[in-house]
Amino acid sequence: MKMNNHWLIKICLVLIVLMSHSLKSYAQPGDNGNVIIIQGIGLREVSPASRLYSIPVIIDTNIVATLQEYPLLFPSYSPKANGLKIEEQKYPRNDPDKFKVSPFYAKVGIGSQIMPLGEFYFNSIGKSNFQFGVYGKHISSFQKMKDYAPSYFDRTHSGAFVSYYAKKFTISSSGHYSNYGFNYYGLRDSLGLINRKDIAQRFQDAGGDMLFNLHQGQRDSSKLNLKLGFNYNYFLTKRPFEDSLAKWRAGENYVAFTSELSYRLGREKFFVNLNVFNNNYKYGIPGDSLSLIDTGFVMNDLILQFNPGVVTQMMNDKLRVAVGVDVSANIRETTKPYIYPQVEIKYSMFDNIFIPYVGIKGGLKQNTLRSLTRQNEFMLPNSRLLNESTVFDAYVGFKGVLSKRLSFNIGANYARVNNKALFVSDTVFSNLNKFAIVYDSMNIMTIEGSLSYQMNEKLKIDAISRFFSYETTNQAFAWNLPQLQFKVRGNYVLNNKFIFNLDVTLETGRRALVFDSTITGALIENNQISAPLKTFADINLSTEYKFNDMISGFIQFNNLTAQRYLRWYNYPLTGFQVMGGATFKF
Repeated sequence: MKMNNHWLIKICLVLIVLMSHSLKSYAQPGDNGNVIIIQGIGLREVSPASRLYSIPVIIDTNIVATLQEYPLLFPSYSPKANGLKIEEQKYPRNDPDKFKVSPFYAKVGIGSQIMPLGEFYFNSIGKSNFQFGVYGKHISSFQKMKDYAPSYFDRTHSGAFVSYYAKKFTISSSGHYSNYGFNYYGLRDSLGLINRKDIAQRFQDAGGDMLFNLHQGQRDSSKLNLKLGFNYNYFLTKRPFEDSLAKWRAGENYVAFTSELSYRLGREKFFVNLNVFNNNYKYGIPGDSLSLIDTGFVMNDLILQFNPGVVTQMMNDKLRVAVGVDVSANIRETTKPYIYPQVEIKYSMFDNIFIPYVGIKGGLKQNTLRSLTRQNEFMLPNSRLLNESTVFDAYVGFKGVLSKRLSFNIGANYARVNNKALFVSDTVFSNLNKFAIVYDSMNIMTIEGSLSYQMNEKLKIDAISRFFSYETTNQAFAWNLPQLQFKVRGNYVLNNKFIFNLDVTLETGRRALVFDSTITGALIENNQISAPLKTFADINLSTEYKFNDMISGFIQFNNLTAQRYLRWYNYPLTGFQVMGGATFKF
């Protein structure tokens, strides 16, 4: 017991020293002595609320809440058990109709914006250790937005997976192919003079992964557990129409090798992660130029990561302490090393009813053309790619359960981030309907709280609110990012026949970099002109009716407030939409 107490004291001292050193080093105001508080989403990834160029979400019966995933002990509520024995139900092999499992699932629908939808899934069934499946999805829109250039899009995604489960190991693999076509429609065109072929773009995305998991030591602590992973992805943009410029497009080859080795000895779990990430990014013809400001290039970005650590549980497993370090090297034109802290302490109170936590972490995030276009597909495909470095992210908070139906989380964090990617309208190429990337270093503070309520499988409600403030180095604001965000998602099942789903997103405090000081609400700071993006409330409601176990019908209402708000500057989203259709199992 004395040894455990000494370990706890040492770990707490290390955590305090690391946090105090980090805050002294990085939480300083700018050169002029002023702290600029501006809007942004921080390090918490926020899914863009979109109504036109993103796929409309048809929320199925089993709703999955997209709330923040916290690296904490999961708070549990211990209900009373009556000890009744549940008899095992045998699969009726001689009469399969009594217990029928459907391997095929299909969904078809049509939206008010001339928007067809189709999905198809097949999964193998049975008790075999060998499992496989395939799927295909398509959605498109062919209706022009009023007063703007053609805003058509089409998205097709397909994939397959296969897995083999053995007693001491698992092997799995998957592959995918996506084809996404859209237009840079952020241009005024009330007369219909813009040809959609001149503003068209198309992304092709293909890849796959393999995973080997050796789990022979799950019960026997004297043995090792090992995970080995491989991932490959190819991403390509549209080829120009002119044959002479056929090679002037962007593409990248991404390869990753991951490994995790763990060994449990008593209450301690020792682990080592070794990872390799490489991205080969090419635009046009290297060494050649289309103009003085448009030159072809090849960029090779290699990240080597070494992450050792130990996790221990003390005080009857109420206290959990994790200590580690992330040592990374980024090899580009030159090699740059990084060292990040990885410390976390959690304590379970009142049988996991309340769990306070504190920690500090950091890491290097590799930006790729694929990952950045998922944030904003209207970016220039020849943008410079820099990796985002979180020097430190110190966080504190607590989560718990108020009853068997109600749980909560309250937390705050303060982080120093270098090379944060921000999107601004392009002026270098005079493509104001496309976005360039600017990188900035900033201090980020986030305060957030979440509440979840569940009554059996009939009613589920999740709500989360976040407040963000930024202190930037070069940019006046964190462009296009909200200061306040509020999300609610609910699901209600009535008589096992009707399923109602509600999704609400509210954002405010966003600003965009503009070049016209006469715009309403424009501000000039650091010789930069910014304009406010209006507060919006995006409300979606869907209803599904189950005719029987095999067939159901659905109808979805998107953007009930009918706001044509700007997700990106010059890019309004469509107003009220309706989509309906049916699902089939067979």
